[in-house]
Amino acid sequence: MWIEYAIASFFASAAFGIIYQAPRNTLVKCGLVGMVGWMIYAFLVWKEVDSVPATLIASFVIALVSQTLARRFKTPMIIFSVPGIIPLVPGSLAYDAMRNFVQNDYSAAISIAAKAFMISGAIAFGLVFSEVLNQIIKKIRQTKAQLR
Repeated sequence: MWIEYAIASFFASAAFGIIYQAPRNTLVKCGLVGMVGWMIYAFLVWKEVDSVPATLIASFVIALVSQTLARRFKTPMIIFSVPGIIPLVPGSLAYDAMRNFVQNDYSAAISIAAKAFMISGAIAFGLVFSEVLNQIIKKIRQTKAQLR
């Protein structure tokens, strides 16, 4: 099961790297970022963590790994983070919400849509929180360097 998750998330992320025209030499790295994020998410859900906090943690790690790779290979962070978050996007939940809405099952549609929105928000919050943390660390390092 875990190997299939890893392979599928790797290829999904790498394929979205191709779609978003990431440089060829970054496609494997894009796949690895997505694989790491999805494996963290899957592990947390397996440990019975709700999908919203699991998504938040996974997207935070994706952003950290993307920042590290961006610095290491002197490329923009977005090249790694956008394909990396693709496996976390709640597409099936959004589809189910719309299907229930069309079938006039409004209570189920609203419930599922709320979950999809919370997961989407968790993705955004994880990415932003990582960037804020990165900026704080940069400021601390700059201040320490100025004091020397």
